Amino acid sequence: MKKKRIYLNAFDMNCVAHQSPGLWIHPEDQSERYNDIDYWIELAQLLEKGRFDGLFIADVIGIYDVYGGDKTVTVREATQVPVNDPMMLVSAMARATDHLGFGITCSTTFEHPYTFARRMSTLDHLTKGRIAWNIVTSYLESGTKNIDIGNKFQHEKRYNIADEYLEVCYKLWEGSWEDDAVVKDKEKRVFTDPTKVHEVNHHGKYFDVPGIHLCEPSPQRTPVLYQAGGSKRGRKFAAKHAECTFISAPDKKATSAYVKDLRAQARLKGRDSQSLKVFALFTPIVGRTEEEAWAKYEELSNYISYEGALSLLSGWSGVDFSKYTPDQEIEYIETNAVKSMLENLTKVNPNKTWTVRELANFAGIGGMGPVAVGTPEQIADTFEEWIDETDIDGFNLAYAITPGTFKDFAELVIPELQSRELVKKEYEEGTYREKLFGKGQPRLSEEHEGAKYRRIGYQLTDEKKLEYK
Repeated sequence: MKKKRIYLNAFDMNCVAHQSPGLWIHPEDQSERYNDIDYWIELAQLLEKGRFDGLFIADVIGIYDVYGGDKTVTVREATQVPVNDPMMLVSAMARATDHLGFGITCSTTFEHPYTFARRMSTLDHLTKGRIAWNIVTSYLESGTKNIDIGNKFQHEKRYNIADEYLEVCYKLWEGSWEDDAVVKDKEKRVFTDPTKVHEVNHHGKYFDVPGIHLCEPSPQRTPVLYQAGGSKRGRKFAAKHAECTFISAPDKKATSAYVKDLRAQARLKGRDSQSLKVFALFTPIVGRTEEEAWAKYEELSNYISYEGALSLLSGWSGVDFSKYTPDQEIEYIETNAVKSMLENLTKVNPNKTWTVRELANFAGIGGMGPVAVGTPEQIADTFEEWIDETDIDGFNLAYAITPGTFKDFAELVIPELQSRELVKKEYEEGTYREKLFGKGQPRLSEEHEGAKYRRIGYQLTDEKKLEYK
């Protein structure tokens, strides 16, 4: 039986302390160079040399201000702030590489679809079809204090808006310009045939977008679509729109349940459930020997910021952990959010009672995802087990220190995975979508929701048609 190929993304953010708060002070960490474009170019080249499929860049609009009720700890610890725009990084990294894909997180809550569609099409052109969009609806209420969105931040409403947002984008990307609209006829002085560029005439509940898309068709038209929502509503949204999903779960049991439900919902939408690729969060700590790996893990643990970790956890859960003592058992904190978090953690250690301090230490390296510590062979064994037992397709690899975590993985683990024929040895030509789904598939599959908007409903009346000579 042929083994299932493993897809790999590096998980990063245009900031200092992403998923491992405190470790930016480690002498080998370079994340404070996040403002330096050379840092990002070097990272992209490292990942391409290691045959990663993509660089997945997270983002947030707002700050983590739940812990202590203000910004003090978050700002002091650089917990995902300062944070720069992820899109601005892509052109330089794409110029320095040939194959690496770029997944960019952008929010449907704070971005208008008309201008956003143009920016993504531009990146798809400039990268020769290597761009992906991680669709999020945002979860930090602090962002709404600076961008007035009215009463649109409730969870269900955010996803309803996102559904229409995607409809607008599909109409612009897939339906506005016909494939042969651009003719570049210098003799007739016609760059584009006006009869083949159509207004989308979208008039919905949340958006009015009557005009044409501002960009000619890019290599993928619609970028590869990622989605990272783990809620019931998020999974429903992913089953309709996503080509790839990103999950952060602490163990195989929770991951398997998510994947099973997601694929079932995709089938209900009339999609091939295996056409969705699921990436799980993982942080690898690798050494040439087991002793070296564990020594590295212990050394890294010394740099964890207790308050930095809790500022992240407070932002994720909505619970102000500053109100509780480090040794207080979480089971006595009566909030639904923390009960849900505790339920996930007890799947990892069913008989364990967690204290606030232990939770901070758990999340201090790699956030709320698993950490794999060991030799290249042991890490490869772990990855094989997850692929076989959970039905995921790959991993979003978080870092403890950057670029060190990625460098260790590329140099030590990738060759082991390649020897097992689990990771490619060479890239294939084509767009990001083709690299993920196969040659000859540069655009959305026919069964995808977005394919419905290909030149459907945009036939112009005779009065509106323009002829050229």
